[in-house]
Order: sequence, then structure tokens, then C-alpha cells
Amino acid sequence: MKHPSQWLEVRPEGLYCIPGQLYIDPTRPVDQAIVTHGHADHARSGHARVVATPRTIDIMACRYGENFTAARAPLPYGETVVIGDVRVTLHPAGHITGSAQILLEYGGARAVISGDYKRRADPTAAPFEPISCDLFVTEATFGLPVFRHPPIEAEIAKLLTSLATFPGATHLVGVYALGKCQRLIMELRRAGYDKPIYLHGALVKLTELYAGFGLHMGDVRPIGHMNKKELAGEIVLAPPSAVADRWSRALPDIIPAAASGWMQIRARAKQARVELPLIISDHCDWDELLESINDTGASEVWVTHGREDALVYACQKRGLKAQALSLLGYEDEINE
Repeated sequence: MKHPSQWLEVRPEGLYCIPGQLYIDPTRPVDQAIVTHGHADHARSGHARVVATPRTIDIMACRYGENFTAARAPLPYGETVVIGDVRVTLHPAGHITGSAQILLEYGGARAVISGDYKRRADPTAAPFEPISCDLFVTEATFGLPVFRHPPIEAEIAKLLTSLATFPGATHLVGVYALGKCQRLIMELRRAGYDKPIYLHGALVKLTELYAGFGLHMGDVRPIGHMNKKELAGEIVLAPPSAVADRWSRALPDIIPAAASGWMQIRARAKQARVELPLIISDHCDWDELLESINDTGASEVWVTHGREDALVYACQKRGLKAQALSLLGYEDEINE
């Protein structure tokens, strides 16, 4: 068996597969990229050829324009292609719609690159599938034992309870434009909230794309030029940066909220002037990271970004070979 350390290496552009002559989520333009999902720190324009799930390719075209790459190579979940001397298969990662883990098979060895992933149910994303492998390359965004995410139902109930308690207030919720926005809308619908949900203009295009995928979100309305005084008692979704921005000052009686795994850290919520923190993450918490590593059966773990040291140490304590790759250019779910 040719161990993956013989054919996977870190380059300035990102993680590189030598026999396939391809990069995974490269941070600079390259000849051939496999992209795990559509978030801007993983999916960049300018590559000569992009391999990704059909939905990720659609997301990239929506964000960057139809000419984001010279050649698109859509690869549905579960289908295998041979690139160079490597077999490549994409499997659901559960992070956002279209997100994928990448299975690379070469020289009798199997390596899985997780991308960003989560184990919780999400009405917008195909559920995470544990893939058996020799090497598991994982993120560690919430890779500290302090991070244990509550059930999303409890956080949605917290929002609806506040809405009922303060019926004249505008609940302005900071959400990431891709994934978190649409997931929150669908979870509100699942909880029985059937009133219109209002969107900041920056969230509209991707939400319309999700609707085009067949994800039904009910009555969702762009704020546009409407009279903002009419939004009293409503739920308004906006990018996190807009919650404390001048734009929000025209809204009546605001209760600032934010939906993020980082809301578990009180100092972060206070810094962002969030009165209603909603701990809703699209990443695994500490227990789920360890569960996922165990489910792969991998004897070796590489940690690409996030809280690397704690996860590496935990893996080593379990008898696994582990190291941090310290890849640069990937965010911690803050700036997306």
C-alpha cells in the first residue's frame, strides 16, 4: 500500500494530490481543483477546471458569474471518476447544500478529505456519511471540549419565545448568506412559523437559488424599498455585519440576534452587540468530531484548520497517528 503521506502534500495553494495533479479547495488559482462546498474560503474563482457536486458548481456560478472557471466538471454524490491515476468519489458532508467529502483512492490506500461538515440533521443538506478510510483529513472549527452545541429545536424555540414575549419588536437575526440563512428559514417553518420572513438584499440571490433547488421556504420577502416601520413584530434576516450597521437603525425596536456556533462564547456575543444569541452551527462540535473520526476507522488523522492542537492531542491519546496541517486561508465561520 502506498500511504497517503507519499502522495498528498501541502503546497502554498493548498492540499495537493500528486498522482491526480489536483488540489483540494485551493486558495489560489490552479489548473485543477476539487471543491468541497460553496463557501468563499473554500470555493474561489479562477481555476482552469473545477470538480464539485452540481449544486456547488451552481453556487459558484451564482456567486462569481458564469465564467468562474474555464471548465466545469460536475460530479454527483457516489459517482466515481478517475483523474490521473486516482479514483475520486464525492460523498455528502452535511455542512450546506451540495457540500461533499472527497474520497481519494490510490495505491491501495483510501484518504477522505472532509471539507467542512456536520452530523446534525439539516433540511437543506444531504446527511453526512461516514466513509471508511486509512487517512481522515478533518476540519476542527469547534475543536475544543468546551464546544457542545445544543439541539437546534431549542434555539429556534428561544427565538419564537422572544417573538411572542416582545410582539412589537423587530427580531433582526445575523446569518451567513449561504447555508445558515436558508437552514434557519426552513427550521422556522418546521417549528410551525408560517408568517413572512424578511431578507436583507444581500441574502436574496442565494435564497432564490436554494428555492430553485426545490427547497421550499414558504413566504420569504426581500425588504427592498418597503417602509421599514412595517417590520415591527417580524423576523428579519441579514448578514452579521448589517446587524450593528447603519442599515439596521431604520428598523423599529430591534432585538439583535445572531445564529452561529460562536454564540456559545458570551464574549463574542457581547462584542457583536447581540442580545439574543442562537447557538446554531453548520460544523461539528467536539463530541461529533471525535465520533466522526472513530466512524471512519482511520488509523491516521490530519487536521486542516480550526482548533487543531486539542484535536490532534485527543487523537493521539486514542492511539491514532495525528498531525496538524495548519493550512492558511480558511475562516472560522465568522466572515462568510
